[in-house]
Amino acid sequence: MERVACALATTLREDSGLPHVLLGRDTRESGAWIEDALARGIRAGGGEAAAAGVVTTAGVAFLTRAGGYGAGVMISASHNPYDDNGIKIFSRDGFKLPDDNEARIEALVLDGGLPGSGRETASRPRVRGAALEILEPYLLLLTTASGGTSLSGMRVVLDCANGAACGTAPEVFRRLGAEVHALSEAPDGRNINEGCGSLHPEAMCRAVVARGADFGFAFDGDADRCIGSDDKGQVCDGDFIMYRSALALASAGALEAGTVVGTVMSNLWLELALGSHGIKLLRAPVGDKYVLEEMIRTGARLGGEQSGHVIFRDHATTGDGILTAVMMASIVKRAGVPLSVWRSEVRPCPQILLNVRVSSRPRLEEHPAISAASERVRERLGPGGRLLLRYSGTEPLARVMIEGEDGVLVERLARELASLIEREIGAS
Repeated sequence: MERVACALATTLREDSGLPHVLLGRDTRESGAWIEDALARGIRAGGGEAAAAGVVTTAGVAFLTRAGGYGAGVMISASHNPYDDNGIKIFSRDGFKLPDDNEARIEALVLDGGLPGSGRETASRPRVRGAALEILEPYLLLLTTASGGTSLSGMRVVLDCANGAACGTAPEVFRRLGAEVHALSEAPDGRNINEGCGSLHPEAMCRAVVARGADFGFAFDGDADRCIGSDDKGQVCDGDFIMYRSALALASAGALEAGTVVGTVMSNLWLELALGSHGIKLLRAPVGDKYVLEEMIRTGARLGGEQSGHVIFRDHATTGDGILTAVMMASIVKRAGVPLSVWRSEVRPCPQILLNVRVSSRPRLEEHPAISAASERVRERLGPGGRLLLRYSGTEPLARVMIEGEDGVLVERLARELASLIEREIGAS
């Protein structure tokens, strides 16, 4: 971590003369020592570190740009368990670093030519002002994103995943006038994402019904994802959120180019439903970074993933779960229609996603047994179905996604292919 931070500061100094880096983290117990290591590396590279404390990933992206920092680093493993951790680096413009910039930093880390870490003078990073003062511009962004729509009279359940949303999401919704019932807002360093948040929305859905809430929103550890619940406790995933957001933006004349960027994982129903309103769905590879690249290339203002990463380009440079929740809540309030009415109109195509823990990551399309089995699956599905095989970007997992018209066939084919992958390259 020190060497990565030193390399980052070195490239910033060479390119722009702005080796000032903002550090943010989620609630994992390893976050504090990684923050210290990054600060030492930044100083060793001739830079200066400022700590924002616990903040969302989107908060780091926004504050990096708004505060005039040369870069921002978010310490988080997102939706992973507490004992994983990692970093996301943002440029001075609030965008995730392009692949070529990452490769340049990696080369510096590996060539052994970086200055010493300065470990003997290690100390906590210098903070420019109190953390609350640093976060206030981000809170203002989130509250004004509603376009002046008050949520007074609305009741909302927020599942903060014992993560970065804990302090921010309830505060934002209270400022907007909503009655807030917060879940999983007592982080202890190890309970982040544990049976809660966007990966486990069941508790949120139950609480919405029990509390008579208008809607609920569940975030992941760094709050760049948001999964919703309607007033009847039905899950509203990223595809649904993009659909309703697209219709609202189109109605307001704010859906540039009449396009939305999804991913290869977006359900076929989304493409068909948007098309019925004259809106085109473009598909990018999985990852909000690639969604954003396609949005920039095509001029689209809205994009996202089924998993809950949603990007509103008029407000943010990356996926922001809290912003997504505010936008959806405002859309519902302005329409005066219960969210369950819209949710009942949705009929997703049968789709199943299975994860297989793997011991190695050979190219799936070149593995003899796996590629042959995949071709057989595609033949069985025909033109009305899709198969997507890929590896997780954050875990040693192979993901099998199959979509088609026949739900029974979809599930059987997915389980057969997952079993074959487990036999061939499974961790067991």
